[in-house]
Amino acid sequence: MPLCKPQSPPLPRDRRRAPTRLPSLALALLLTGLAGGTGAEELLGREEREALDLSAYRVTDPDAGYFDVAERMAELESTDNAILLQELDEFSRGPSCQQLLAYEPITTRVRIPGYYPNPEEWELASEPLFRFEDSVSLLAGAFVASGDSYYADCLVRYLDHWAEAEALTDFHYDSTQPQAWFATESMLFAAGLAYATVRPFVEGLEEERERLEAWLNELAHLHAEIPGEPENSCCNNHFYRRALYGSIIGVLTEDDELFRFGVSAVYSALHDMTEEGALPLEVNRGRRATHYQNYALLYLVTNMQVIARQGYEEIFDLEIDGNTLHDGVDFLFRILEDPAALGDFAPLEQYTGFLKDPQYFTWMEIYQDRFDDPRVADFVRRVRPLYNRSAGGHMTLYLMPPDAQAHIFQDDEQRQTEAFRGLGES
Repeated sequence: MPLCKPQSPPLPRDRRRAPTRLPSLALALLLTGLAGGTGAEELLGREEREALDLSAYRVTDPDAGYFDVAERMAELESTDNAILLQELDEFSRGPSCQQLLAYEPITTRVRIPGYYPNPEEWELASEPLFRFEDSVSLLAGAFVASGDSYYADCLVRYLDHWAEAEALTDFHYDSTQPQAWFATESMLFAAGLAYATVRPFVEGLEEERERLEAWLNELAHLHAEIPGEPENSCCNNHFYRRALYGSIIGVLTEDDELFRFGVSAVYSALHDMTEEGALPLEVNRGRRATHYQNYALLYLVTNMQVIARQGYEEIFDLEIDGNTLHDGVDFLFRILEDPAALGDFAPLEQYTGFLKDPQYFTWMEIYQDRFDDPRVADFVRRVRPLYNRSAGGHMTLYLMPPDAQAHIFQDDEQRQTEAFRGLGES
């Protein structure tokens, strides 16, 4: 059934629920009567996914965000790491709040042309949306770097300006023209992740915070009620993107239903994963199979980080039908090293342009912080600092251990073309 808004008022902010053990997919399927006919070779359909019993997952700390902001700010105060010092220096000249507030919210009907048929038109139409994402991510980063409440308060006022205007509530969607729906996905989790970073430190502005949180929650429900197309946007990377805003906005607004919507994407992805670690709906994208395997991980790992911060640390090692997140990561590195590992999924001549764009690899800061993978370490040192305008913002600033890397990879040409030394080259 579609998401519906909770009928009871949210719990008080000082009330915390004890986390519970993660339910396995097998148990969830048994509880919902779906066991027996599903397997890794079959995709988990939307109706099956919505029927999963994920009631064990609840919002336990609405201020947890996706990293320990106070701890990181304290660490940054004493760092002598050159990369982090450079990041801090850049933020010392933070944005003008008045200038950002002068940007008009998008209140007209959002309509975006398809990317692949019209990349230039798509970029032009998307520019105001990108500006929103960059603005909220910049304000969050400026606050973490400076500790100045000016930026935290500005972010609240900026988002409230959009909430008062009821922005983004009208976007064009049909099955043949989903781009406006896709584009607003990232605006939602950009806003949610940025706001989660500053909210525990904002004093006052209660009316603005209440209004913007209600707006985010309404938008998340409105957006998530669109199911997407079977074996496509219902269940592929766009579902993982929707799940990310579901998780973070669910946390911010203490909406367990939205939070579980986010959790369901992890179960869906691991269920669909092949024995080799491939995500079928991503690696069937022809020459862009490798790109989309990585693209899916970008949102799945960031989503897992939000979930883990609610006390469900085991989510990173959750196993379904023998599959874990680590299998998906292993498969990515395997096909980067040798596209033949794609087998019959896709041609050997893989598109490698995405390797030149660091925004696609912010998930690796999360993964590396947790698992210290030498393959990830070798890659990220060539592309740091990592920033994604919507999926977490300034992730190197937020998560890179000060002893992980002392200096930026200086050879800019190599930095852009040899992120994986020899990998991904056909």
